[in-house]
Amino acid sequence: MHALNIGGNLARIKVLLYSTIMIHLRSICATAITAVSLLTSSVQAATTVIPSTSFFSYTTLEQYWAYLYPWGSDHNGSARMVGNSSYHENIAVASSTLSLIATPTSGAVPPTSTANPNPAIHYASGTIYAKEQITVTSENSYTITGEFSAPTTFGTWPAFWLTAVVGWPPEADLGEWKGTANTWFNTFNTSSVVVSDIVPWPTDLSFHSLKAVLTAESNNVDIRIDFYMDDELKTTQFGSGFVGAALWLIIDLQMEGSSGSPGPTGTTTYMIRNVEVTRSGD
Repeated sequence: MHALNIGGNLARIKVLLYSTIMIHLRSICATAITAVSLLTSSVQAATTVIPSTSFFSYTTLEQYWAYLYPWGSDHNGSARMVGNSSYHENIAVASSTLSLIATPTSGAVPPTSTANPNPAIHYASGTIYAKEQITVTSENSYTITGEFSAPTTFGTWPAFWLTAVVGWPPEADLGEWKGTANTWFNTFNTSSVVVSDIVPWPTDLSFHSLKAVLTAESNNVDIRIDFYMDDELKTTQFGSGFVGAALWLIIDLQMEGSSGSPGPTGTTTYMIRNVEVTRSGD
C-alpha cells in the first residue's frame, strides 16, 4: 500500500510540475508577442513626410516643395528670390542635389525689400519651402535631416530653418551661416529671448550633415530640440510654447544682412541633398 501511494503521489507531482511549466511558458510567449507587437507598432508609426529623394527631379521637387518664401520673394536680406516651375536659374536640381544660386543684380523693381528692415536689393537668389507644415504635438515628434555644402564667404547668408506659419516667433534655425566658418543653431522664444550655439563649419564647401529632433516636453507646451552635426549631438535647446504651433520648413540663400556687407561680386551657390523629414508617434 505504501509503494502504491508513493507512485500515485509522484504522478500527481509530475502533472503539477508540467502544468506549472506550461503556465510559465505561455506567460513568456505572451510577453514576447506583446513586445514584438509594440515594436512593430512603433516602427509603423514613423511616417515619411518628405523623402530623401525629393531633389531627384523637378517633378519630385514640386511634389514636396514650393518656390520662394511662403509669403513671397523678399525677406530681411539683400536678395530677392526668383524661380518657378519654368525658370530655374536660381533654384536648380541635378544629380539629386538642390542648388540655390545668388547672382548680383542691379535695377531691381522695387529697389528695396518689401520686408523689414527693407534693405536694398543687390542679388537675385533662390529659396524653397516645404508644402507640408510641421506641427509638434504631445502625440508626435519630428526628425529633420539633410546634407549641406554651405558657403561661408563674408556677405553670404544661407539657412535651413523653421518659422511660424502664424505670427512670429516660434523660429528654430537648424543651420544658419553668417559669413564665417561657423554654423549657428538658434531658437527664438521671443524677439529678445534667443538661445544660440555656434559650431565650427569647414570652409571647403564639402557636404556635412545636420539633424534636428523635435519632441514635446512633458508639460505639453514646450518642445525639446536636439541639434546634430555629422551625427554628433552638438546642443539641446528648448522652444517655449512651440507645441501645437504650425511651422514652415525653409531652405534659403539670403545675402548680406546678418552676414555683413558688401557681399561677393560673383555667383554664390548653396547645395543641399538628402533632406528627409519623418514624423513619429501618430
